[in-house]
Amino acid sequence: MPSRSSFYTRVCALFFAILCVSWLLRRLLMGLPDIRTLEDYAPSISTQVFDVKGNVIAEFSIERRALLSLSQIPVDLQNAVVAVEDDQFFKHWGISPQGIARSAIINSLRGRVVQGGSTITQQLAKQIFLKPERKLVRKIREVLLAVQIERNFSKTEILQLYLNQIYFGEGAYGVQAAAPIYFGKELSELSLADCAMLAGLIRAPRANSPFAHPDRALKRRNVVLQRMVEERIITLKERDMALLQPVPLGKPIIPATQAPYFVEHVRKRLERRYGTNAVWRGGLKVYTTLDLDMQKAAEEVMEARLAEFDEKAFEEWETKRSNEASLPEGVEVSTIPPAKIQGAFVLIDVKTGEIKAMIGGRDSIFNRTVQARRQPGSTFKVFVWASALASGMTAASLIEDNPIAYYSDGRDWRLLEGATDQYAINLATAPFSQSADFKIWVPSNFDAKYLGTITLRKALALSRNVVSVRLIERIGPPVVVDLAHRAGIRSELDAVPSLGLGSSVVTPLELANAFGTFANGGIYVLPYTISKVEDNAGRRLESHVPVEKEVMTPELAYLTTNLLKAVVNFGTGTYARRLKRPLAGKTGTSNDNRDLWFIGYTPDLVAAAWMGYDDFTSLGRKDWTGGSTVVPWWTEIMDNILKDQPKHDFAVPSGIVFTKIDSGSGRLALPTCPRNKILLEAFEAGSEPKEFCQIDHAQPEAAPADASDLLVLPPGVQPSVSALPGGFHAPAQTQGVDPLLNFEDEQKVDESEDPILLE
Repeated sequence: MPSRSSFYTRVCALFFAILCVSWLLRRLLMGLPDIRTLEDYAPSISTQVFDVKGNVIAEFSIERRALLSLSQIPVDLQNAVVAVEDDQFFKHWGISPQGIARSAIINSLRGRVVQGGSTITQQLAKQIFLKPERKLVRKIREVLLAVQIERNFSKTEILQLYLNQIYFGEGAYGVQAAAPIYFGKELSELSLADCAMLAGLIRAPRANSPFAHPDRALKRRNVVLQRMVEERIITLKERDMALLQPVPLGKPIIPATQAPYFVEHVRKRLERRYGTNAVWRGGLKVYTTLDLDMQKAAEEVMEARLAEFDEKAFEEWETKRSNEASLPEGVEVSTIPPAKIQGAFVLIDVKTGEIKAMIGGRDSIFNRTVQARRQPGSTFKVFVWASALASGMTAASLIEDNPIAYYSDGRDWRLLEGATDQYAINLATAPFSQSADFKIWVPSNFDAKYLGTITLRKALALSRNVVSVRLIERIGPPVVVDLAHRAGIRSELDAVPSLGLGSSVVTPLELANAFGTFANGGIYVLPYTISKVEDNAGRRLESHVPVEKEVMTPELAYLTTNLLKAVVNFGTGTYARRLKRPLAGKTGTSNDNRDLWFIGYTPDLVAAAWMGYDDFTSLGRKDWTGGSTVVPWWTEIMDNILKDQPKHDFAVPSGIVFTKIDSGSGRLALPTCPRNKILLEAFEAGSEPKEFCQIDHAQPEAAPADASDLLVLPPGVQPSVSALPGGFHAPAQTQGVDPLLNFEDEQKVDESEDPILLE
């Protein structure tokens, strides 16, 4: 019989042990996180970006994950996970003493950890609240957390959180992310065998990966199926059918981010508004204006045609290299082959401002539709002609297409009075040719020819540079700048005579947007990419609010559009006539063929296309212009986009009247005027001509002057032309007055058919 002292000793030891355990338990409980945070638990979720038809075009995520309700997760997958990870899940209270004992025995026999005893609830506690470390204290806290979770949440809630949280390897967190990564399927499409394989990954995602270890993956999947049979979840027949299905040996082809330039543009906008954390972890739903079908059509055509151009440019370079010995003295060919040509394309709905397609280049993160400011060439003439119409001129107004010259007085460029032909210009500038302070600028047409007196319609259709300069001189550069800004140009513009030739730089997006104002009857619409944004609970965070403003009269917009239709029908953009629908547009080629453009529009869509080198290198041959090089692939893109769209013409405002005029004189047509010279011209009511044609059509017309016959200067004269309006510079010429600022244009037009007739 133990002594009294021994009894008291044991009681004291027991009391001390209880005290120590209580103190330790209190310390452990104090360090546990608040279980109530699980009620608002929001793991890192992927932000999804949708196109206008609901297709997912991109995801932004740190961890690829989505939150699903348990009803959205296949029952086979739920059962497979429970069977292999915690078969007593619906019976225990957070921990499984049987599981712990079984794993302890097996691990002792094997001499290493081969089986875990953690329940699904313990695994959830570890995943969300604890660090992945193997310490006794961490294990005790895991058990305590599991008990608390079980007391506060139902089994279905715990299983739902677990299946959305658990890591399946390959960067996939949760079952929604794992399904497409391993099988290329939606979660709802998974078979029993697929579900079993995913369940088998949880314990060791890398070791059981079908991509790294297919034999292990197959063996592990079969173990899961057998466990489901033992738990009477599936039948032997169902198991045998599932065993026949192979595991995936390679990753399915998952489309990379589609429309990368558009998506990146959207990402930057989202991060500015909501912050980086919300975009990459918040699970936003972003609904955009992109039409993926239109985008793909544009990408395929542009890439194919620019690749063809690269081949031509390389062949041209090789030819020049082989013929280098025969080149004039001082002319050298670069030893470096031409770089990859770049391009840009943007498509906008003229009524709503929705950006339907956006291509910012080729194999580069630099988005040229919004970041690259380039010389627009003669595409900018649209604002000059529109300003001229707004000032009271009409499409039938006559303008001189004859040589013109300017001189600089140190502050501004002024017209050289009396210099009305090339010979007079040569004589007037000869005395000052050696002066460093006396600078002249002689604009010239792309073909170095002059057509004499022509109508505004014909001048725009044939993109006459000299006429553009004369119009700006007449109406004033600030007027053109103001109209361009109201139409949608956001870049700074220099109010100089060369503005209409493209001396100020702009982006393709703003140029397309400004052309869209004419297509939209004079109403400016702010372009946009995001229709609405929702959070991961479906609450709407923003919706697009249209921004519209009438910036010009419907009559002015229509008259300008009517002029631009002639560019397509009989001018420098005739290739686009293949679309066989009402279409307006303008080609553009900047100085030295550095930038090639075409901006075209229907009553519904406006599209801008550009190509050039990032280092501003010339594209080379003079016949590589906007009309000959860009219009063809713009037309091919639009043919794919418009093939299912209805054809309709531009609406005619009530203030427009149509009058038959003689296309040569711009006056009212007479019965004696040739039929092929009679044009049904559009006018704002009250501005139509009042006088009849006075041309004697029986007499042959004089041939237009050819500048090439008038370029020779008196002996020894070398005019200084080192500076041009708008900050452009070129070396002094040694023979003749070079056109210098030949910003356009384009392919030679077949003049056997009068280019001013419309229909």
